Amino acid sequence: MTDWADLNDIAIFVRVAQFRSFSRAAQALGMPVSTVSRKVNALEERLGVILLQRTTRKLGLTAQGHAYFEQCSEPLSLLYDAQRVITQTQKRPEGLLRISAPVMLEQEPFYAFLSSFLKDYPGIRVDLYFTNLFLDLIAENVDVAIRFGNLQDSNLIAQRVGRSVRHLVVSAEYARNHSLPTRPEDISEHPCVLINARNNETQWHLVRGGESVSVPVTGPVAARDFHIVSAFARRGHGIALLPSSYSDALIASGELVRVLPDWSSPEIFVHAVYPTRRFTPSKLKAFLEALKKWESPLWLPVQ
Repeated sequence: MTDWADLNDIAIFVRVAQFRSFSRAAQALGMPVSTVSRKVNALEERLGVILLQRTTRKLGLTAQGHAYFEQCSEPLSLLYDAQRVITQTQKRPEGLLRISAPVMLEQEPFYAFLSSFLKDYPGIRVDLYFTNLFLDLIAENVDVAIRFGNLQDSNLIAQRVGRSVRHLVVSAEYARNHSLPTRPEDISEHPCVLINARNNETQWHLVRGGESVSVPVTGPVAARDFHIVSAFARRGHGIALLPSSYSDALIASGELVRVLPDWSSPEIFVHAVYPTRRFTPSKLKAFLEALKKWESPLWLPVQ
């Protein structure tokens, strides 16, 4: 009978598979690269298969390696969590919490929320990464990500924390100098300031009660975050579809004007997502509870 593989060797292999790198895995594990490589080699010899495809330029998983990783990664997470429970480390949330958030949260209200959270839990440290990319949370070693819109990865647990609605707006200057649309189809005749558009073209989906319509739009500026969209809309470069958290204050001040105020985007939900596991670490549990209770000016309450 083949001997059981050493659990430490399996844990090291899982780290290498997550990072696709011996050196990054070694850094995360706090051990020499040579030791990590030796442990993985020993595991492969014990199993009698090649788990990693090594080249001079990159490191990848073989078919057997991918299957082995899928079977091992979740049980290892459960074992680590069980150990934390047994050793009483869950009594007070502590440790490093890696958070990914979209660029639109890179502003003072979210900073204030995180500051208050860290003061409430002095044992927690935060590594914060703002990006609009949907990162592979396991590969990038991210504990939790805040995401807007539809979720596609069924391997993640999602908790809904808010909702967002986008409004059609233009600058007051643009409104004075142009005849504004009187129906959604008219928007196509105007320049627009776009978010995440390919070749400065996209479709805007708008709703009014039970009605819905899709409008093709194009324009001189396309960006990857709403800070830029807002800036160019305020400077008169066309119609923008902005979240109410960006536009409400500017509308109240008269800097922006609503276009077709009966129409808006469908509701866009905000989720906190994290890798599947049975025991949620206390640091993550504390963050999720705080996020759900936060009266955010950046999104609307969940209904």
